[in-house]
Amino acid sequence: MLFHLFNTLRERVPGANVFRYVSTRVGLATLTSLLITFLVAPWFIRRARERQLGEVIRDDGPASHASKQGTPTMGGALIILALLFSTLMMADIANRYVLLALIATVGTGVVGFADDYLKLTRKNSRGLSPRGKLLGQFLVALVVALALYYQPRFSTEIAVPFIKTFHFDLGPFYVPFAMLVIVCTSNAVNLTDGLDGLAIGPVMIAAGTYAVIAYVTGHLKLAEYLQIPYVAGVGELSVFCAGVVAAGLGFLWYNAYPAQMFMGDVGSLSLGAALGVVAVMTKNEILLIIVGGVFVMEALSVIFQVVSYKFRRKRVFLMAPIHHHYELKGWKEPQIIVRFWILSFICAVVGLSTLKLR
Repeated sequence: MLFHLFNTLRERVPGANVFRYVSTRVGLATLTSLLITFLVAPWFIRRARERQLGEVIRDDGPASHASKQGTPTMGGALIILALLFSTLMMADIANRYVLLALIATVGTGVVGFADDYLKLTRKNSRGLSPRGKLLGQFLVALVVALALYYQPRFSTEIAVPFIKTFHFDLGPFYVPFAMLVIVCTSNAVNLTDGLDGLAIGPVMIAAGTYAVIAYVTGHLKLAEYLQIPYVAGVGELSVFCAGVVAAGLGFLWYNAYPAQMFMGDVGSLSLGAALGVVAVMTKNEILLIIVGGVFVMEALSVIFQVVSYKFRRKRVFLMAPIHHHYELKGWKEPQIIVRFWILSFICAVVGLSTLKLR
């Protein structure tokens, strides 16, 4: 909104022209999102306690998690609020990529909200059925993928990190591919959200990484220099990603161990979808495997555990996802969290290095 307002006033108001630059609005979106989170979070926590919107801990989880019972949950709604407001205020809302990113985030947030709400009303850890949750996620992803597929000049080619001269075109099969990227990332972040601050750290690191990627992808000269796909207008997603980072940072203030509130599925599903859709729109879908390496590790640990037990009746890990495995091995919760953040940072550095290496 401010982008369009100052764009119309740039010839009459001194200094208004600065709002045309993405870098300026990235900084303003960061400050706006962070400020909203800090201002609203204390009120949100008080209201959640008054309404008894406390986390319902699973019976089959680690015994040490019993003390977390009743901690205010659904803090992801606060993240979405800050992200939505900062993006609408600072980004070009006429930009289709920005609109689709918001649709994916809010749409999967609604699915997560329904899941959290059912858990709270039923007073157990069972919310939406797995089939119902996946159906909602795939419907949101289908809308976004189709909108991108019919976007004029949007490429259905897939780029491969480190091998910049090799591309393959999926054609109409790009739609189910994009849907899988969005839904898989959404669920991978959801699986990672099992310890205080564990998921939000890698989310912020990945979002910050994709803020850089979106900027260079949407900049013709930089994209040509780095030999990466150029996508006109996608640089505006840097503002969106900055909002994710700042909202996550404000949330982390209250989610750090020991957590005063949890994000719930409304947060983990929506933030995962946000990362997935940005990866798709910037044409760096496969790169997300590297940048989101912690999420991949968490998801694979669950897959290996389920497959191994089904066919061999043996468990690969003491408990899945893998962060619970390390809990049962005696690692302290803050130790696991910080080490996973470090791994996420390393993955981000490796991911960014692929922009230059070939």
